[in-house]
Amino acid sequence: ESDPEHGYDVGQPVSVERVVECFNSDLDVAVAECVALYGAECWDGFPGEVQEILVNMMFNLGRPRLSKFKNMHKHLQAGEWSHAATEGRDSLWYKQVGNRAERLMTRLEEV
Repeated sequence: ESDPEHGYDVGQPVSVERVVECFNSDLDVAVAECVALYGAECWDGFPGEVQEILVNMMFNLGRPRLSKFKNMHKHLQAGEWSHAATEGRDSLWYKQVGNRAERLMTRLEEV
């Protein structure tokens, strides 16, 4: 109810500026949740590509579900990107998301 768009009819236009504002807010939340999950020192040590992949996953899953990827996290913290990707593929998320999940895990393998 606090959103300015509350009560708009479906299909009512929203300004580009508002869309960018909402996106940036959501992005900030996803990054902050990644920092909370991994700790600032660990997070800051990840290559940018790994951070982008994890922010993408965080946006999709949220911290409660992403935090359940225990084996993937273990390999990420060890810098074992390929092993982390293997663990990411061994998940319900991977089966549900399909092509996007595969693209993310392929990117992770290539870090």
